[in-house]
Amino acid sequence: MDELLGRSVPRSDRAEQAVIGSMLIDPECIPDVIDVLKADEFYSQINKDIFETLYSMFTYGLTVDPVTLIDRMKVRGVFSDNTEEYIKGIVELTPTSANVREYASIVKDRALLRRLGEAADSISEMVYEGSGEADSVLEAAERQIYALRSGRNIGHLLPVSTVVQTVFQQLNEAAESGSSIPGIPTGLPDLDNVTLGLNKGELIIIAARPGMGKTSIALNIALHAAMNEKKTVAIFSLEMSREQLVTRLLSRAALVPSKNLLTGRLSEQQWKDIATAAQALSETDIRIDDNSAITVADISAQCRRLSKVDLVVIDYLQLMSSSGSGRSWSNESRTQAVSDISRMMKIMAKELNVPVICLSQLSRASEGRQDKRPVLSDLRESGAIEQDADVVIGLYRQGYHDKEAEDPNLAEAIVLKNRKGRTDTVELNWIPEYTSFGSRDTVHEDDY
Repeated sequence: MDELLGRSVPRSDRAEQAVIGSMLIDPECIPDVIDVLKADEFYSQINKDIFETLYSMFTYGLTVDPVTLIDRMKVRGVFSDNTEEYIKGIVELTPTSANVREYASIVKDRALLRRLGEAADSISEMVYEGSGEADSVLEAAERQIYALRSGRNIGHLLPVSTVVQTVFQQLNEAAESGSSIPGIPTGLPDLDNVTLGLNKGELIIIAARPGMGKTSIALNIALHAAMNEKKTVAIFSLEMSREQLVTRLLSRAALVPSKNLLTGRLSEQQWKDIATAAQALSETDIRIDDNSAITVADISAQCRRLSKVDLVVIDYLQLMSSSGSGRSWSNESRTQAVSDISRMMKIMAKELNVPVICLSQLSRASEGRQDKRPVLSDLRESGAIEQDADVVIGLYRQGYHDKEAEDPNLAEAIVLKNRKGRTDTVELNWIPEYTSFGSRDTVHEDDY
């Protein structure tokens, strides 16, 4: 198409060859290259095949030189009659590997220009073909541009060999990190042992009846991720104001009872603790939106516009509408709307490649049972949520139902669904004065 229109495709064959030549004459520069480039950023198919082979050899710890490269290309079935002569020419023409990062930068720049052109063509086609309303076209356009900014492709078929290499690298990184969990820690170690933390692309549903502490545990997790793990956290609250949320965060961070914060009756020491906590909280990267009419599309768009986001928290699902049309629940099928919302949230988690925590109400079904612990079928409009969620955690506190309970502060985080492994019940400590949760072995986690 570009040739027919008289346009030249952004490319640099010389830079692509210089990158490959550098990797062959000095294999020690390979880590620098694979940190920057991916195989699909090469325009020439033969350069792409050579790079994929070198990437595979390095990943599996094989010796890299022109002879072993040719042998490996034969094994992979990407060797042709002129390949050997082509590789020899590349090695002879590459002056030095010292400038490999500059060569790689040129290749990456041309690849981004090509993809930007493809995205522009796609957007233009949607506009002129009338394939949707303006809002849906804008959403699709933003999604494509975000994918370019984050260095990912949408709807792109990858060979399994490339995916295997990526998984292999992830395994190496996990082994080198020494961490027992691959995801973002929640600050509740016993829960992390079951869920393996909050992992990229996951939709995590935290469900409970009103008053059980859904918002509290979500804020616990958000505060730990931002303050202890230095993550960027986006919180979208459809129920509480920004000020209410920050008051709760301050109470937890300062370990000052929330009642004292609300009434202003603070001791001199509590004022100092609040000031220290406020300073620490101000240094975190927590973003809060309290728009009660927000949609998943709005949330996704806001997150895409951030330079970085590591965790998204939404409070809560049943308050959301499936579109920005302003329709009330009575004018649409509630079950269908919740199905649409849960599906869009899962798509958003995959697209942003971050964990998304969404709070959800449980139906009244549990109230009629002798054992009021939540089960999956208690999720309101549960079918779609069960299907889309990677992890479902139900909260339960016996002390909420029974004021005479032996241990009124015992809380249970019941992992009802876990795509990564087992389901289990994790005991937590409810700390009512801070509207917070902690590990069972401590009264509170004084880790802030």
